[in-house]
Amino acid sequence: MATYHIETYGCSSNRGESREIERALRDGGHRPADGPDDADVAILNTCTVVEKTERNMLRRAEELSETTAELVVTGCMALAQGDLFEGADVDAEILHWDEVPAYVLNGECPTVTPDAEPVLDGVVGILPIARGCMSNCSYCITKFATGRVDSPPIEENVEKARALVHAGAKEIRVTGQDTGVYGWDDGDRKLPELLDRICDIDGEFRVRLGMANPGGIHGIHEELADVFAENEELYDFVHAPVQSGSDDVLADMRRQHRVEKFREVVETFDDRLDHWTLSTDFIVGFPTEDEVDHELSMELLAEVRPEKINVTRFSKRPGTDAADMKGLGGTVKKERSKAMSELKMEVVGEAYGSMVDDRFEVLVVEEGTGDSVKCRDGAYRQIIVQNATERGVDVGDFLEVAVTGHNTVYAFGEPVDGTPAEAAGADDAGRVPGDD
Repeated sequence: MATYHIETYGCSSNRGESREIERALRDGGHRPADGPDDADVAILNTCTVVEKTERNMLRRAEELSETTAELVVTGCMALAQGDLFEGADVDAEILHWDEVPAYVLNGECPTVTPDAEPVLDGVVGILPIARGCMSNCSYCITKFATGRVDSPPIEENVEKARALVHAGAKEIRVTGQDTGVYGWDDGDRKLPELLDRICDIDGEFRVRLGMANPGGIHGIHEELADVFAENEELYDFVHAPVQSGSDDVLADMRRQHRVEKFREVVETFDDRLDHWTLSTDFIVGFPTEDEVDHELSMELLAEVRPEKINVTRFSKRPGTDAADMKGLGGTVKKERSKAMSELKMEVVGEAYGSMVDDRFEVLVVEEGTGDSVKCRDGAYRQIIVQNATERGVDVGDFLEVAVTGHNTVYAFGEPVDGTPAEAAGADDAGRVPGDD
């Protein structure tokens, strides 16, 4: 687990982005430090409204880079003038705000502590179904905090899910270090049955399955895909972090899968579902990754074309076996990360661009910046509805929207008056026919 320090400058949009970053880090088991001097990583969310502000941002970045183990710079100035930080010799990672959590989490499993209990956050219910994992990845420090998998009985988790729904949850997020190995400690693969039982709870809600390593779900991927196909309550969304397109690197990482197993999981869900979202992660610059390995990762990304991609530049965690490996130079890692991030934006932009001019049933999950709300369609793709108050749109609503545009990593939608998407015969992704 890492400690973090966040500083935010500028408008309410930046403050909202920092809240999202902090929420993701806390969900991953990371904790705030008392200050930048005590943090494993400092995050500077920048503003660039006037020249004086730019000078202040550069000065603050220089100060943080000297006092903190690692610095991440995000926000408006990072995106518009990231080269200024490099020109000032500031040792920092320049990232879009939504890439920050994945970078800080370093490709590790989220940390669910032994005392983790369900939490209701607005209309989102967080349901930890197990603690620990069955993996022994060479780069991961999380395993030292969590140990081997410990799976409570199905009925216990179902009752917790039912309590969340009765308390007002419209979205249940099923979480764990590796949800795919739920039940392994009892010698049984229980995830498909658990999800089926949760979907049978009375009420109108959606369920999102949290991270499941490819090695964990491969043995149940056909049964699991059938459960997704049979339950409209389940978002058609799977987060399966492949981490590399090279079997040699995966072996050095001590991952429990190889590329072919990952492909088989993807192909099975492609066969069972008309449309679904694949989320995956890549670690760039692992110590044993050479140029050929990097190209294999790029080729896999281009071939599979996931709708959500986390790109993490490798960094050493104390006490892990990978920390003792001779690392690659920072320039090499930066160049490979940049190349993969550019491909990522192309792939994700293409996915969201394909939604324009279609209609979808969505759930309004939370408030956005200004007078906007964040919605999720049946495949858990993010759609922003602006001017929500005047449109009478509230968090927790189910509604039909027409997608009018996109901004690479999310789409914009307009509420559609009249027949709800369900009655119009929406498909598995919530798409309404006849609107092409």
